[in-house]
Amino acid sequence: MRPTQAVFRAIGAGIHHARSVNMPDARNMLALKDHVYFAKATAEGSGRNGIVKSVGDSPLELKMATPKIIGGKGDGCNPEQLFGMGYASCFLGSLQLMAARANKKHIAENAKVHTNVFLGHPEDPNIEGFGLRVDVTIEGCDDDEVINAAHEFCAYSRALRYGAQVTINKM
Repeated sequence: MRPTQAVFRAIGAGIHHARSVNMPDARNMLALKDHVYFAKATAEGSGRNGIVKSVGDSPLELKMATPKIIGGKGDGCNPEQLFGMGYASCFLGSLQLMAARANKKHIAENAKVHTNVFLGHPEDPNIEGFGLRVDVTIEGCDDDEVINAAHEFCAYSRALRYGAQVTINKM
């Protein structure tokens, strides 16, 4: 097993309002020409200690809670857990697809993808708040070419490597 890591980069996107000028991004990023699916989620209540809901095919509602280690009650999910779960699932699907495309489907059928999402303070003293680091570990598949292809294909890996378009609107 060899771990694969994604590197996070700061996104310099401005807030977009119907009445304001769009601010350009500080770097190029992956833009979408279309979309084949979208998920809609809403957070309400006390921020990291509120409720999150997702509607659509399979509605989901979760109680959120700040982890005990950073002063919360720890009696619910947190965004880092949800991010890690989504990343692990997306990467596993990409791994299995890339193995199948390489005519090696069998090497990823029983694979597992583990993610560790770390919340911490940025090294740059000019950046306030928290940042993330993600470690991805593949279990049950040691084909470097397939793993690298999965890392290139996975939407989460791409978002972290190239950035994602973010538009913030007001209602």
